[in-house]
Amino acid sequence: MNTIEAIKTRRSIRKYTQQPLEFDKITRIIEAGHYAPSSGNIQNWRFVVITDKKTIRSLYDHCLKQEHVYNAQAIIVVCGEIETAERFYGLRGKRLYTTQNCAAAIQNMLLAAFELGVGACWIGAFDEDKIRVMFNVPENARPQALITLGYPDEEPGPPERDELASVSYFHKYGMRIKDMHLVLRDYSIEWEKQMEFAEERTDRLFDKVKKHAKKLHEKITKNMNKKKKD
Repeated sequence: MNTIEAIKTRRSIRKYTQQPLEFDKITRIIEAGHYAPSSGNIQNWRFVVITDKKTIRSLYDHCLKQEHVYNAQAIIVVCGEIETAERFYGLRGKRLYTTQNCAAAIQNMLLAAFELGVGACWIGAFDEDKIRVMFNVPENARPQALITLGYPDEEPGPPERDELASVSYFHKYGMRIKDMHLVLRDYSIEWEKQMEFAEERTDRLFDKVKKHAKKLHEKITKNMNKKKKD
């Protein structure tokens, strides 16, 4: 499976079997997160791995009672060390870069899990204060997300996506190109346009021929009637 195929076919998995998850796979998933890009290569993400079932199930009450939290075989709590980014990049590092760095690591882990046949789901809805206390997260760090892991017990279909042309601009926000599909190399749209154009031209030509034939018929009929009178 190549990278583009993995990106397009990965799905969020919210139903898991009770098959235990091998720890070496969890390690490889975390390693993929650690290879993500980060601002200035500061790598200010931290990963708390939970495999104890009692602890996992206790998280259920602090994550809006989401069933995939309760049934997960492992959970990774992704934290970002805010002070590290703030020290290098000031307020922007504190407010933005840490979140971006952790998000990049999370996406890497989701793709790695998919490659390994492991179901995963990115969770952002949780009681941050409770998570902080449960896992002793220090004040200089912030829980950014949870990733639930387990072997899939479902096969979700592809979600609907907006057309690429509707979310892509050129040179300025909101600026579109008339034939965006050609820029994005979606030639199927151009083929459809050309076919529609050809059909329209054929219809117009057919109408033109019909009108010409009608006039010719009227003219011939008129001449024949005139000859009869003569």
